[in-house]
Amino acid sequence: MRYLMTIVYDGSGYKGYQKQPKEKTIQSEIEKALKTINGGKKVDIHASGRTDAGVHAYNQKAHFDLNKNMTVDQIRNGINSLIPDDIYIKNVVEVDDDFHARFNVKAKEYIYIINLGEYNPIEKNYVCQYNDKLDLVEMERAMKYLEGTHNFKSFTKTDEDRDDYVRTIVQATLIRDMKNSNKIILSFLGTGFMRYMVRNIVGTLLAVGEGKLKSEDIIEILKAEDRKRAFKTASPEGLYLKDVLY
Repeated sequence: MRYLMTIVYDGSGYKGYQKQPKEKTIQSEIEKALKTINGGKKVDIHASGRTDAGVHAYNQKAHFDLNKNMTVDQIRNGINSLIPDDIYIKNVVEVDDDFHARFNVKAKEYIYIINLGEYNPIEKNYVCQYNDKLDLVEMERAMKYLEGTHNFKSFTKTDEDRDDYVRTIVQATLIRDMKNSNKIILSFLGTGFMRYMVRNIVGTLLAVGEGKLKSEDIIEILKAEDRKRAFKTASPEGLYLKDVLY
């Protein structure tokens, strides 16, 4: 049987989602739990995508195959009883045998949280702390230039070597937190994202907010297809995989 699970996790104590030799990762912790449930037999999980060290997720998705006489609630509860408490399986559902958590994705939404107010050590792993004023109106204008289908090579990892850098950002929005005027949220809904793409975009948007760039400079940065034209990568703490849509 093939199952799809929804995972929420605090990524601050992990070397990212994807398993790595001798490193603590989200994937490795869940696979260890499933191996126990499966009587010591290895179970591979396949996620919608990976998140980097320090990045969090509200609704990461992953599928796995398991042939046990268990209900989906028993599987979910069994995994949750065996994994660390900074990871939680929200639900498990049965899916078709040809379903794939990565290849069937239609869209993903990432959000990036920035704190413009006083530093709070309790939040240090969960927001990007920014201690200067930003031109939010100019940042909003810049985000609109990112919407649509573009070659995002300027915003991906510098040594990333791939055939296709074209992605579609359906909507890019700057949200002001109504409960806390010092917090802003940058939201990106798109058909797919490359490694560091959102964080590189955020770093460039911060440069716009600082006045180092004009909003319309985003057009030329996209056309350049050169990582050196964009600004530094934003820190991972403020980034969350909010949702995965099928």
